[in-house]
Amino acid sequence: MNPSSVRLPKVRASELVGRGWLNTGGKDVSLADLRGKMVILDFWTFCCVNCLHVLDELRELEAAHRDVLVVVGVHSPKFVHEADPVALAAAVERYEVHHPVLDDPELVTWSAYTARAWPTLVVIDPEGYVVAQMAGEGHRHNVEVLVRDLVAEHEAKGTLHRGDGPYVPPEPVASTLRFPAKAVALPDGHLLVADAGHHRVVELAADGETLLRAFGSGARGSVDGGPDEARFSEPNGLCLVPDEARERLGYDVLVADTVNHALRGIRLSDGQVTTVAGTGEQFMVGAADNVRSAAGGPPVQADVRVGFTAPARDVRLSSPWDVAWSAGLGAFVVAMAGHHTLWTFDGEHGTVTHLAGTMNEGLVDGDPAQAWFAQPSGLAVAPDGQVWIADSETSALRRLDPADRHLHAAVGTGLFDFGHRDGTADQALFQHPLGVAALPDGSVLVADTYNGAVRRYVPPAPGSPTGTPGEVSTVATGLAEPSGLVVLTGSGGDGLVVLVVESAAHRLTRLALPAGLVGEVLDAGAHRTKRPVTDIAAGELRLDVVFTPAAGQKYDDRYGPSTRLQVSSTPPELLLDGAGDAVPLTRTLRINPEVAEGVLHVTAHAASCDADPAIEYPACHLNAQDWGVPVRVVPDAPTTLTLPLHG
Repeated sequence: MNPSSVRLPKVRASELVGRGWLNTGGKDVSLADLRGKMVILDFWTFCCVNCLHVLDELRELEAAHRDVLVVVGVHSPKFVHEADPVALAAAVERYEVHHPVLDDPELVTWSAYTARAWPTLVVIDPEGYVVAQMAGEGHRHNVEVLVRDLVAEHEAKGTLHRGDGPYVPPEPVASTLRFPAKAVALPDGHLLVADAGHHRVVELAADGETLLRAFGSGARGSVDGGPDEARFSEPNGLCLVPDEARERLGYDVLVADTVNHALRGIRLSDGQVTTVAGTGEQFMVGAADNVRSAAGGPPVQADVRVGFTAPARDVRLSSPWDVAWSAGLGAFVVAMAGHHTLWTFDGEHGTVTHLAGTMNEGLVDGDPAQAWFAQPSGLAVAPDGQVWIADSETSALRRLDPADRHLHAAVGTGLFDFGHRDGTADQALFQHPLGVAALPDGSVLVADTYNGAVRRYVPPAPGSPTGTPGEVSTVATGLAEPSGLVVLTGSGGDGLVVLVVESAAHRLTRLALPAGLVGEVLDAGAHRTKRPVTDIAAGELRLDVVFTPAAGQKYDDRYGPSTRLQVSSTPPELLLDGAGDAVPLTRTLRINPEVAEGVLHVTAHAASCDADPAIEYPACHLNAQDWGVPVRVVPDAPTTLTLPLHG
């Protein structure tokens, strides 16, 4: 297929309007300043793991075409905290964003380009025309082809201008830790910290400040070996290996090496780092090559559903964010944030198993094969064996029972509601929590990251009637993006000491919790994600998801229908007809005139593979995207809703 087939009719690009700019040396940037360059607008928000994947996809493209291509990040926030300019500046530094970023807190530029999902890419040619728009991740190949073709076209026309772009790197600031993510206490009282911003793991003295040694060179990469040569890429979760298994496994600590999509083992005696799970490539939902053949043949065609098990080094992972040992499951639990699932890792047998989650994003409890997560990012195992989960994008605290592996939400309602509200758990609200810790009394601490707080959940008393909610209170506030918690026993008198990983402050902070702790009950309000509302008419509404396979690819019907469309709504009464799961990417919905507003939830899948019949093992990919489209039902509004899904 010709790459030009993904191009849009020529439309002038809208001006870039926002609150200000980062990575430009204090200067504003206009489209006129970028004339003669190819421009990629990357609409992102820093809570979104798919957006972080796109940042990684763009790195090599930026480096290869820096003299002709300018990537502009347009930060359009989901959460209230992300609209804070200080928090945004920290995120740009944390994720090593090496291009200009427009701060768009009111979603002005987002609206001008009719973006409907995080992430969205918009390609603008050197003459200032929009030539492509694509939602979701996994578009690197198609963008590379499009950029290459645009370079040739505009160089021939004389409209391409080579030279430096507007990026100005910020001044580096030295610190012992840089955006630490998680920590664990070692048996000797020392602390092991995932020093994510420095791409290493470090051992600190018991004071939480003195650096004793580092595992990893500090350069981003994926290299096994000794402590000075090994490389990590934004490591997050850490877990001590059970004492009885350390000698057999050959390592003492398991690391969730997030951006390398891998699990790594560290042997503390000599600092040796070994990759124990993952291929180093990202799992792409529905792709045919997520599991490689040990014999060197074609990739294994695997139905990677709950219960799927394979050799750990043969399966692609997707942004593992945390890891915890579960004696009840006899394995390490892995929070696979990148595709919204939980997996287990069995170090003894060298296997990984899909434990729970459909890879759809949302909050659905119950059967692990039907459950939905949204970037699970924190794990803790309670004394009774229950696995507690900080499900960040739904601002939820959830629990997995190892006996039947079913999921239960203690706090949280879904993707778009959040806040800082204490009280009964069915009314309480968090804002993008990343960490969780189980206390000996059965209660649970939550690192409520975007509220800058530590919260406490107390389950209902034993014998309470079914459906009785627990209670939530606030233990501490004023923290800088707390992302991890470590309970230190025997050091708080009659109480406990909790170590808080203050990621955005680059430090560890100690909190003393007195015995019989009763947290403060606060209500700082509830919020709902604010995005431009789409007006639709009551009655029949045509939903059209437009899919264009990537350059050189075609629809893949070898293993059944190549497309799938799931539709639901909040509230459910918004849809009188059209909800459910079917094959075609077009559907007629019937909108209830009695419901004034709501959200249409749309999930689309489309499989494509190499079109060239000469390729023995064609590369295949399942293009997938979730949309939550806020809608308002008004007279004389459009009767068609179009959503782009490019290969």
